Order: sequence, then structure tokens, then C-alpha cells
Amino acid sequence: MIGRKGQAPADQPPGEALRLEGVRKVYGAEGNQVMALDGVSLSLPAGSFTAVMGPSGSGKSTLLQCAAGLDRPTEGRVFVDGAELSGDGEAALTKFRRQRIGFVFQQFNLLPTLSVMQNVLLPLRLAGRKADRREARAVLARVGLGERLDHLPAELSGGQQQRVAIARALVTRPRVVFADEPTGALDTRSARDVLSLLQESVRMSGQTIVMVTHDPVAASYADAVLYLADGRIVGHQAAPTAEAVAERMTHLADEVERQRTTAGA
Repeated sequence: MIGRKGQAPADQPPGEALRLEGVRKVYGAEGNQVMALDGVSLSLPAGSFTAVMGPSGSGKSTLLQCAAGLDRPTEGRVFVDGAELSGDGEAALTKFRRQRIGFVFQQFNLLPTLSVMQNVLLPLRLAGRKADRREARAVLARVGLGERLDHLPAELSGGQQQRVAIARALVTRPRVVFADEPTGALDTRSARDVLSLLQESVRMSGQTIVMVTHDPVAASYADAVLYLADGRIVGHQAAPTAEAVAERMTHLADEVERQRTTAGA
């Protein structure tokens, strides 16, 4: 579903993949509420790779969940490729996600009884679309698993399983891929391979990727980093390096701790 009128805002820039307008997310009942997101607005261009970072409790995962339609904002609007994620029922939201959004999580979420090929084709089958095995084979070849089509997940390494998960996210040609700590369960070499693959998807296929991470090295693979603190965007860094991100995160964590200490005094 693309919203009540099916239209993007009049001032939406061409080539915009994701827009959030004044998104707030509040958890808990009145009198015991927690503000996870506090009026977040952002615009990300198509064909970009953005990392989202912040101290623990800053709202990173909530931002991803609201932007991806996995959770509903308390207030505000979310647009993916110009179409609004609206509150027209769970069935409509599920259809929207299947048509426009891909997901990669820290846990690979592969079905253990299905082969690599079957796992990759699953989103197409769930969406009622033709299962194009040739396209799936091409995507799996791109992620280096062209010879593992009939293997079960248990027969693969952690890095290979994550590459299957990435192929599964890409095969539907989504407008935006959301990745939540995609390298958190991997060793250093596998993590580097997965991050390079995400980077290549942006460069070669014009994919748009939004990645939540706590790792400065992972963030350095992105085009830019958005920093969150206490549910608000507090910084933006283009062409990040691991060292610059680590330094920024240290200062940010210290600042947040000072503010919380002052507020509790």
C-alpha cells in the first residue's frame, strides 16, 4: 500500500530512496513512557550506503524497524521510493515490504530444511511472484555461491550463510535493503567479505542500503554515517574511516553520559 493518496511529498527530491518526516516512537503506557525516537527526519538518495551508529539505547534498531515497516511510528511519516508506509492494515504493510524492502539480520534466518536455492527463492514465492531460478542463480553467483545451490544451511560457514541471506534480500530487487548488525555473528574475514558484497551491491546495482552497526570498521565501508543519541540524529559523517568513526563514537558516548549524569543530578 502506498499511502492514502499514493503520492510522495511535493518536495521529494528525484532519486530519493528513503525519507522520514518527524518520526517519533514512544514505548510504554502513560506515566512510564520511553521515547525511543524523538522527531527524526532524514532523506537518503538512491544508490547510497548509510551506516547508523550511536551509543546503546540511542534508538538505532528502532529507527531501522520504523523505516522498514517492522514497527509503526507513534507519529510521523515514512516514504520508501516515494511511496508512503501507511497504516492500512498488516496485510497491506506486509505486501509493501515484500515489494519494496529487503532485510539482512545478524542471525541469518535461513530455513534449515531448505536448500540455498530454495531459501533465496522463498521471498518471491511468498510474494506470489514467479520464482525465476535463472535470476536467483545469477544473484548467488554474484555472492560467490554459484556452486552451492543444493547445499543446506548447516553445510555452509557463517559467512556463506550470511551471503545466502544477502542474495535472498537482493533477488526481489527491493528499493532499500535494511541490514541490522549483519556482521555481528561473523569472524573478521567473513565480515569483511560480507561488507564488500554490500558495498558492491551499491556500486554495481544501484542498491540502497541502510545498515545499523556498532563496529567502526563496518561503518567505514559505508558512504556516510548517521549518528544517533537519545532518539535524535546528532551528526553526519561523509566518507568515514574506521579511526574517525571510533573517535566520534567515543566523544558521543562521553557526551551522552555527561548529559544523563547532569539530568539525574
